[in-house]
Amino acid sequence: MEELLTPVSQTYRKPSQNNEQSTIPNPAGLVPEARSRDFFVVSSPEEAIDALRSQPSYDTLLSTFKYLKDGVQGKHLFDVRRPTSQSAQVVHILITEIVPNYWAVIRDASTGRSKGDTDALISCLRSLTGINAVLARLRALLKEAKSDSKALKNSHVGFNLTYSLELLSELLQSDHVITHIWSGIRSLDTPAQTRPMRQELFSLFTSGKITSLSAEAEDICRQTGQSNDDYWISSTKAYVEWLGRNVVTCARSSGDQEDLQLCADITARTLRLGNPDILINTLFTELLLHDAESQRKFELILGLFPALEQRKVLDIILAVLADKYLNNTDGSDVTESSPVICAASGALKAVAGHDETWKNNLVSWLTGASGAGIGENCSIRRAAVAVFSGDREAMATIVERSLCQFGDQLYIKHAPLLQQDAHAQVLLLSAGYIHRLSPIKLTILLRSGIYLNAISNRIAASQTRARFLGMVVGEALSGLVHGKETKLDFKMDEMDTEEARWYKSLVLVADSIGPLDPLKEIAVTPKSVSGARFQARPTAASASRPAKPLPQSGFIIEEIEDGEDEDPDLVPYSKPDSDAEDSDDDPTLINRNKPKAPVYIRDLIAYFRDTESYDRQKLALATAPALIRRKANYGTEVSSHAEELATQLVGLQNKFELDDFDNLRLQGMVAVVVAQPKKMAPWFAKTFFDGDYSLSQRASILITLGLSGREIAGFEISEYTPAAQFPSKTLPAKIERRYLASAPPSSRLESSASRLKPLGPNALDTLAQSLSQAFLGPLSAEAADAVTGPDALKLSSFTSRLAAEKAAGPRGDGAVARPRARAIPNTTASLLASSFFFPLTSRFQAAARSPAATRAGGVLFQPDLLALYVKTLALLLHAAGPSTLPLPQMTAELWDLLLALRNRRGGGAAGELGVARALLLGLVALLDVNERDMRGLCERHGRELVETAEWVGALFENTRGGGDGAGLGAAEENDLKMLAAGVLIRLREAVDKYQAVLMGDLIGYTRD
Repeated sequence: MEELLTPVSQTYRKPSQNNEQSTIPNPAGLVPEARSRDFFVVSSPEEAIDALRSQPSYDTLLSTFKYLKDGVQGKHLFDVRRPTSQSAQVVHILITEIVPNYWAVIRDASTGRSKGDTDALISCLRSLTGINAVLARLRALLKEAKSDSKALKNSHVGFNLTYSLELLSELLQSDHVITHIWSGIRSLDTPAQTRPMRQELFSLFTSGKITSLSAEAEDICRQTGQSNDDYWISSTKAYVEWLGRNVVTCARSSGDQEDLQLCADITARTLRLGNPDILINTLFTELLLHDAESQRKFELILGLFPALEQRKVLDIILAVLADKYLNNTDGSDVTESSPVICAASGALKAVAGHDETWKNNLVSWLTGASGAGIGENCSIRRAAVAVFSGDREAMATIVERSLCQFGDQLYIKHAPLLQQDAHAQVLLLSAGYIHRLSPIKLTILLRSGIYLNAISNRIAASQTRARFLGMVVGEALSGLVHGKETKLDFKMDEMDTEEARWYKSLVLVADSIGPLDPLKEIAVTPKSVSGARFQARPTAASASRPAKPLPQSGFIIEEIEDGEDEDPDLVPYSKPDSDAEDSDDDPTLINRNKPKAPVYIRDLIAYFRDTESYDRQKLALATAPALIRRKANYGTEVSSHAEELATQLVGLQNKFELDDFDNLRLQGMVAVVVAQPKKMAPWFAKTFFDGDYSLSQRASILITLGLSGREIAGFEISEYTPAAQFPSKTLPAKIERRYLASAPPSSRLESSASRLKPLGPNALDTLAQSLSQAFLGPLSAEAADAVTGPDALKLSSFTSRLAAEKAAGPRGDGAVARPRARAIPNTTASLLASSFFFPLTSRFQAAARSPAATRAGGVLFQPDLLALYVKTLALLLHAAGPSTLPLPQMTAELWDLLLALRNRRGGGAAGELGVARALLLGLVALLDVNERDMRGLCERHGRELVETAEWVGALFENTRGGGDGAGLGAAEENDLKMLAAGVLIRLREAVDKYQAVLMGDLIGYTRD
């Protein structure tokens, strides 16, 4: 009978606030189960655990979250953050059951309440127990994924890993996480409970387990195709920056000694995770440059640092000050005080001016082996010295240590040139201050033997730069103490140059400790906009939109074909070349909005920034080299944007897998250096050591420096001269092909793209191979002469003998002349030395001595990169040639570097062969450019020559070769042994010829 009762209509009503609390009468007196759960209210931990285990509805879940959140806020006694058995059960159920089932619903934006629901869940899990539970879940899922990698895409592991990563990112998103957790730990009853939880806090956030597990989980999510997002917790750089912001929040929230000690301990341990400059820069900007109270807390945190970490933190602060605030200051007129330098001095005073340990560390930085900021602007040294402007004893210590080091013979001979420049600046700056504080101290010091020996050793040095620094310091210090009639005056032309006058004016610098406002203004200056995102392809809407029809006219034009009236003298044009996309069968796939080639440097930078556009990236790479070279001497476009352009090129990624990407990017980098060598070559050297780049990117920097140095030296005739003309003077490529097709090849105007010479990633290896062949060629000829007789007895034509005698030159012995390194102008050679060679060698020694001061400390000694670095130095030395004025200093630095690296040949057999070959190539370049002055080389570097001969001899004996072994390894060993034999022959020739110079003049009298 029931099926006969059909309802006429049905009406549904939305429940209102008035009838939600009302009940509908039920004859049976029963309430449905679903409705009873909707009104379920959790009132105890046991009920919360039962509700979470019984597959709750969404409303029941929210009610449970509300109860747990009220406990966190202190509204009842159960706090899920406390380490109890019940809270552990609640967290375990939330992570293993609730999150996998409800995370997508909680994060669903269509509910309109997802934000509050997510916050409720996060507040329940934001504790040490909750974060450790998420990490344990990640670890278990990763283990399951590794156990069955074949069925990974079809399993649930990928989904759960994605949810766990999203949850962990939300848990750690706030800058108050550490403060929130620490407040829960401090609320524990006894110190016995607080101490292990505090240690667990350090272990959790500063051990690196969060980033390592997250990065591994993110990689598996990408493999399974579940997520292609980049999670910030898997990036060490972003994680360290997050930790820095949390430390700042914790320090600002309370001034308690225990809280500040926590901040100091977390900061000290976070320095070991990497990217320490990001952490210190965050604290420096957000605390020291914020307000007076934050500055006081920053000083207290630094005072609580462990003694072993204080020197490291000070080095990072000095590097941050130099790189972010002081390197852009104008240092041409040092007599005027700069507000930025005074503010930097005030910051250093706040950091190191109130504690003796920090003061001693700053004095050691100014006078130690680190070089007082090698390669940095003089402004950082001015700011550091000004910290002690009122401390007479500390300033006297700086002057005495600097002067003793300045005159040391071993220091003059072996210290990098940039390091000697920096220490000379520190000496002159501190001498000016001590003269104003206590003139008698400087007078006594100049009358001592330390000053006289320093000037004498400097003048007697073989390096031109060392003598120059000695004369400058001597005249400057003497001018402070002695009168015009009695002061020291060398009457040399070098002392009247602009550089010499600048050095002598350093004694007049009188910077004061100023307020930090100029630094705050620089810190809050907005960074340059990274460029708008341009649309690479037409959207679906625009592609499907029909084209607007052309207006119809009332006339119909009819084409009449008549081939009889054609003029035979008229040559029809050929069909213009069409793009490959225009021939596509589907017209919707044709891109009609192709970007035009950039004609300004700012447009080129915008193209490089648009990493989402395939067309812009490809067009920017293709046009960058010619555009940069054309604009190099035309206006200030390149000079104003050189650093930004170089940054884009170095960090560019091959996202679209473009053909010949590495070659085009390398051409652009070389063009930037050639356009602005004095500015950009040191910038690339600094970026190589201090930048956060991969091995391949660092290798590209070395290749850029080597190739650009050789091009500047003129070893290859530049093929870009026509491209340097004004753009209107060059015809477009299509016009050139149309009108100049019949012209001879020598007179055709090629397009800029066709003139670009391909530069592969092994360009330096090719140059190194040619250099070694040129070195070994004469040795092979001499060996053949020794077997077959001299050239005069060989059956050859008169022309060939005449050519051989003419090639032999004035020697007249018929021996084959060795190709010499050609001479280049002194100005170019000096540029290669000061801007290319010395920044690389000086920063390498600084990185080797203080690996904590640079991120490249560990990467630099990778075998492949180390071999490429030595090859770059060798090619730069060879490009500078024998006419370089600072050649003795370049030779000394390179030779010391080669001997220091002879025992650092790790990385297996291949790595040892590569590094050993690079070291031998360095010796080849060194001997080649010093061939005209082998006697002077033996006089100055006798110990190094004998020691090198012993090492090369041992390398020759211990290297297999000369056999018929197959394989790449055997061929490499044969080449290595051949190169070692050539170097050893040249070294032994020098030893035999100048034995009296090496062993002493009295050796000839011992035989009688």
